[in-house]
Amino acid sequence: MEIVCPAGTPAALRAAVKAGAHTIYCGFNDETNARNFPGLNFDRTEMRSGISFAHEHGAKVLVAINTFPRAGSESIWHHAVADAETCGADAVILADLGLLDHTARNHPGLRRHLSVQAAAANADVINFYAETFGVRRVVLPRVLSVHEISAINAETDVETEVFVFGGLCVMAEGRCSLSSYATGLSPNMNGVCSPASHVEYEEDDGALDARLGGYLIHRVERNAPAPYPTLCKGCFSAGGKTGHLFEDPVSLNAERLIPQLQKAGVTALKIEGRQRSKSYVAQVVRNFRAAVDALDAGRPLPQGMLARLSEGQAMTTGAYKKTWR
Repeated sequence: MEIVCPAGTPAALRAAVKAGAHTIYCGFNDETNARNFPGLNFDRTEMRSGISFAHEHGAKVLVAINTFPRAGSESIWHHAVADAETCGADAVILADLGLLDHTARNHPGLRRHLSVQAAAANADVINFYAETFGVRRVVLPRVLSVHEISAINAETDVETEVFVFGGLCVMAEGRCSLSSYATGLSPNMNGVCSPASHVEYEEDDGALDARLGGYLIHRVERNAPAPYPTLCKGCFSAGGKTGHLFEDPVSLNAERLIPQLQKAGVTALKIEGRQRSKSYVAQVVRNFRAAVDALDAGRPLPQGMLARLSEGQAMTTGAYKKTWR
């Protein structure tokens, strides 16, 4: 299976290629991609150079243009698609119907992948995207079990790509309305999820409160680890019970499920983390490449290889095992 690795900087892209990534995904340094954080992403010159470096070493580059264009500003997204093609991208990752239509009509030779932001969770909608816009691959939302992924692959010829490691977004992908409500910035339109400028920590009677946009998201006891406040994994009290909304604020790690995902017909394994360092990227890629190579060679998969790189050194398989559904 193909290893699809994140790169938030040119240095991370080079590190991923050298570590053995088959494919790298990245974005321009503007609101056209869903990881629009200061200091991250690529200008046009960096993108062209990064793609050339990857191609020289036998790797591919996918450009994520996966936010939803604002009315009246569609040209920003149109230019991003055109520039991705000019830079030599192997594919663009798109979510918006209008942008998919624009790309299919104006850039028919540019391979199109459907972003996880589109939340395509069944074969009917995936086949619609393929037949209407020529989509060749779909990144499946992180709310599906392995059984459901297998059922989808049985009814479509479109390649499927699934997340296997990193931050676990468990809201309906592309519908992060809670974060938009709290901060006024939409992850789906501005590319900013839980922006740091809206995060506050303060002590209260020996406990540490974490707030997002003024809303209390977490409260932890003194000296306990405090998670970054994201609403999709916030800790709330209701009906006399306290718990996390969907999943504990820990990392996704589906390394043990790689053989099952292969059997389910998955084409590519995706690693989350465009905001991570180049050393993190390199280590995760090396480990997943070793796992895939071992599977291909019929050898046992190495286990526990990524525990130290997970958030709080705690991990979950999320919806793959339906631990919250």
